[in-house]
Amino acid sequence: MTTGASTPPHPARPRRSGPLRYLPLGIAAWLVLEIWLLIMVAGATSGFTVFLLLVAGFVLGSVVIKRAGRRAFRALSETLQQQQSGALPQGGTNSEGNGLMMLGGLLLMLPGLISDALGLLLLVPPVQKGLSRYAERTFERKMREAGAGTLGGAFQQVRIHRPDGKVVPGEVIRDDESRDRRQEDSGPRPPLNG
Repeated sequence: MTTGASTPPHPARPRRSGPLRYLPLGIAAWLVLEIWLLIMVAGATSGFTVFLLLVAGFVLGSVVIKRAGRRAFRALSETLQQQQSGALPQGGTNSEGNGLMMLGGLLLMLPGLISDALGLLLLVPPVQKGLSRYAERTFERKMREAGAGTLGGAFQQVRIHRPDGKVVPGEVIRDDESRDRRQEDSGPRPPLNG
């Protein structure tokens, strides 16, 4: 029995960009490679050696993350103290590289030899400086390409493209000062009841 009403077609999913399309495949290949390397090391030495490597990586990673977190908290405290005292915060404190240290610690904590090697590589100071410079240049280039006002335009687009389709254009005008002036000019107000 057909009713004449047709079901609406499923909305088409947006296509992923090139690198994002292959991300699940890359993660799967990385996991297979990690497992294969652990099996190869276990075959060459013993399963207990692989277990010790994994535990050592986890412990070292947790120590690195804890140290980087303490450094970041100390830098934040120093900055807040400098702002409260009225002094300008000085750039170049010892907070540089905390994010990369935490990422390195996280990679060390993940089970696997490739992630451990990448985590150890991120703990080397010249590598940290090079990666942070590269990230900063890339971020600045992307911001220049985006142009001025793009962030505000993005917020405008989010507001316009709401799921319910309702948009109320307008602006907020604060008239706290004008209301205070009107009250001063008119004198005391009569009571409302009466």
